[in-house]
Amino acid sequence: MDCSRREWLGVLGAGLLSKMPLAQALEWTESKAFSKFYDIQRVGQVSFLHMTDCHAQLLPNHFREPSINIGVGERHNLLPHLVGEPLLKELGVARGSPEAYAFTHLDFSSAAKRYGATGGFSHLRSLVKHLRASRPGAMLLDGGDSWQGSATALWTQGEDMARACRLLGVDAMTGHWEFTLGAPRVQALIQANMNAQMEFIAHNVKTTDFEDPVFKPYVLREQNGVLCAVIGQAFPYTPIAHPKYLVPDWTFGLQEKALQDLIQEVRGKGAKVVVLLSHNGLDVDLKLASRVEGLHAILGGHTHDALPKPIWVKNRGGQTLVSNAGCNGKFIGLLDLAVNASGVHEVSYHLLPVFSNLIQPDPEMDQLIKDIRAPFLEQLNVSFGVSEGLLYRRGNFNGSADQLILNALMQELDAPIAFSPGFRWGPTLLAGQSITREWLMGQMATTYSNHNLSYLKGSEIKAILEDVGDNLFHPDPYYQQGGDMVRVGGLRYTCEPHARRGHRIQNLSLKGQGLDPFKTYKVAGWASVHEAQSTQGERPVWQLVENHLSRQVTKQNQLATPVPQVPRLKGVQNNLGLST
Repeated sequence: MDCSRREWLGVLGAGLLSKMPLAQALEWTESKAFSKFYDIQRVGQVSFLHMTDCHAQLLPNHFREPSINIGVGERHNLLPHLVGEPLLKELGVARGSPEAYAFTHLDFSSAAKRYGATGGFSHLRSLVKHLRASRPGAMLLDGGDSWQGSATALWTQGEDMARACRLLGVDAMTGHWEFTLGAPRVQALIQANMNAQMEFIAHNVKTTDFEDPVFKPYVLREQNGVLCAVIGQAFPYTPIAHPKYLVPDWTFGLQEKALQDLIQEVRGKGAKVVVLLSHNGLDVDLKLASRVEGLHAILGGHTHDALPKPIWVKNRGGQTLVSNAGCNGKFIGLLDLAVNASGVHEVSYHLLPVFSNLIQPDPEMDQLIKDIRAPFLEQLNVSFGVSEGLLYRRGNFNGSADQLILNALMQELDAPIAFSPGFRWGPTLLAGQSITREWLMGQMATTYSNHNLSYLKGSEIKAILEDVGDNLFHPDPYYQQGGDMVRVGGLRYTCEPHARRGHRIQNLSLKGQGLDPFKTYKVAGWASVHEAQSTQGERPVWQLVENHLSRQVTKQNQLATPVPQVPRLKGVQNNLGLST
């Protein structure tokens, strides 16, 4: 690296933490709050704006941060695995403040009513333009998961989001859920929408036959006389986490050595600043940063961690700043670097919540979004009732939105057990808001969302839960694939996250009886990664949930809030990633 550990720690700029006046009582008005959140003094001549995991949310929305985010191994009781009060204490943020609303689940419903929705591409574009005005040449980086997650993204096969990202001013992006559109569609969207200004980069995606690169590995851009390199790292486990048939001729993987070689290559070409745009997940990025040298920063995604306080990781060459910028368009990361003849000598990082109440929407983006949505408004606005309480998803084990899906699977398919994927995307619905088709598809819109029935032995059910649990709680981050635990309906069990593989899942029972390892059980599910399927037929899971809602909503047009079914947890009494 170009400077010492002491220098790096000494130059980290004060961020959106306890010194921010808004952490204290402040009238919540645009005129008083905007400048205090978004007029950030520039440091140096190089800047990167970072967004990730927007999951096709073009409009402002609510997103509740997790109340359970258990850390294991070296990240036990450390960021990003802190929730609630321990997280506020770590950040020096007051409960009830705008920052507490943005970064935690605490008092979410009341805070959402006070501070409003977050994100929205019209507001994002206004904020990006505002930050760029004081940072000429600043690059906007998109960490991926942008072209999937909404009804319009599914119906247009990503075209809506590619157009919106282009207008937003994205300079470089990498991918993950984009690949679930299928290799031919990804290539077509890139050909139609990428140009010299906006490029798709992923050094770790190669062809299976001759290991040729599928995408450009990096971009080189000059900022105010400083040559900067941005290397792309797509989600390394794509063919495992999703159907392999969608990308049958591509390989992925972490590819440490290839990354190290690329760092040396771009430095040999004169790059003074080297950044990895990653979709590995935060814990994976932290390990990678300790094993690869020469990176100034890893701007990461995938695990949806809103990390206002970056983590510094030592390696043989010095240390690397590692960050993650949340999801749903809720945050913009801002990295400033000052560079002289000897290299980077000053750094500032902020994670800025995008409070849509404080930011005027950009007229051009606003019009584009209206145009995109116009053909679909009638379908999007179909309502299936009003929610009595909060419908949310994010959390290690379950959420009320996921429980709604589980209940629908069990009741509509007459199955005593149901599984639903541990997806981390999907907006939160407040009490009193309408349960629209748009919101439902914001929880379930994938290219392989058909529902299904399986007949599994008790031993097979336990093996499935153990496998997913290992993906989430393996102490070595390289064995983690991100996502949360598969949501389970009907079945009761105990989970011991810190236990060894094969011993985390215990005490399985169904209707008060222990699960028989030799007995076969009927299990409902959806989003199988094994069978090729079409969401254009009669089996999309959202249709099943719509049918369920038509029977569950009361005469008062209300849906009683599903109570999330979570396992009994063992060995986590002092875990600061668990809010009690």
